[in-house]
Amino acid sequence: MNPGAQNEQLTDEATRAEINALLPALVARAPGEAVKILDSYPDEFVAQMLASLNPSLAQSVLERFPNARRQKIIAAASPPIRQQWIRNEAYPENSIGHMMEPALAVFGPSMTVAEATRELRHFVTRAFITYVFVVDDEERLLGVVAMREMLLARPEQRLDEIMIPDPFHLTPTMPLVDAMKATMVRHYPVYPVCNADRKLIGLIRGQMLFEAETVELSLQAGTMVGVEREERLSTPWTRSFRFRHPWLQGNLFAGFIAAAVVGYFQGTIDRLVALAVFLPVVIGQSSNTGVQTLAVALRGMTLGELKAGGELGLVLKETFLGFLNGALTGVSAAAGMYVFATMQGSAVALKLSVVVFLAMAGSCLIGGVFGATIPLVLRKFGTDPANSSSIVLTTITDVTTLAVFLGLATWLV
Repeated sequence: MNPGAQNEQLTDEATRAEINALLPALVARAPGEAVKILDSYPDEFVAQMLASLNPSLAQSVLERFPNARRQKIIAAASPPIRQQWIRNEAYPENSIGHMMEPALAVFGPSMTVAEATRELRHFVTRAFITYVFVVDDEERLLGVVAMREMLLARPEQRLDEIMIPDPFHLTPTMPLVDAMKATMVRHYPVYPVCNADRKLIGLIRGQMLFEAETVELSLQAGTMVGVEREERLSTPWTRSFRFRHPWLQGNLFAGFIAAAVVGYFQGTIDRLVALAVFLPVVIGQSSNTGVQTLAVALRGMTLGELKAGGELGLVLKETFLGFLNGALTGVSAAAGMYVFATMQGSAVALKLSVVVFLAMAGSCLIGGVFGATIPLVLRKFGTDPANSSSIVLTTITDVTTLAVFLGLATWLV
């Protein structure tokens, strides 16, 4: 080996070692924070680093660089990676097209097994090859060949003789949820991605699909309570503060509205002190009912179980469940109020227990209605259905529960 080639090999090994050392820290951070880590590195290093990441994460990180820097990084990547990144930019973030990686082992149908094997030796040194993709002159997918078939075939056989014709494929515009459902009964290690003309434009690895869906579901819980999707355990406290504080200010304003309702009925509370004891009971029950409904609705949307036209059925079902749960828990709460008011020597203990029953049934019904409708409304306006939906729901259930409970007490007692 000449000195120049030896130095180049040493440089490549040092770069690879640095990439492997940096990789865990990069994966643990949100895309915006990953950009800050990589900002000081040369374009060539960043391109190699991104090529080592999950394609979905790599695309998200790449898109957060300023446009001029992003173009330099793309230009520094290898031709197949560069072409794939440019192609992926055209598709939404949670679509299959956004997370594709290049299909390297792509051959014509007339190529023999021996010829394909010689070509594969160049690819396996820089990528994990699972299938050979057979395409026509216009790059339309004709079939796939598994490595097992390559091993068992005769060297002179053509690829179109041993391929699986018309294989299952995904489309680039397909949302992640739809792709997960489509692949649920097809446990393939790799899925080709073809456009409307059946032209092969990339591939998706099965493991990456499930990783992306796992991340999506794990982010949902935080999004419901105003935690940004990009916040991680490693996020600096200043950035976490900027993410969370505005929602807490909004939640405080909602608390003032609830306090105003209590203030409006202050005379009733002063007259019937037992109401103050049961206020948190009724509020907590309606909030829990709403959050249960919200969780089911969001899960159905995320997994693609809520079909178009099924919204009314969801709202009616959750309304009925809210009322039924509220009525049954209302009986228990009414009994508790009767015992408590009697022990306090109240002359209207029975009326107070009726108020608690009606308030519990009504507020839980309201929790069910809004728990189902809030994510539907958010999605209708093009917003993430999980985006701070729990904060919005809690505000509505708190205010309405107070109004119902105290209003019934003022009217009936």
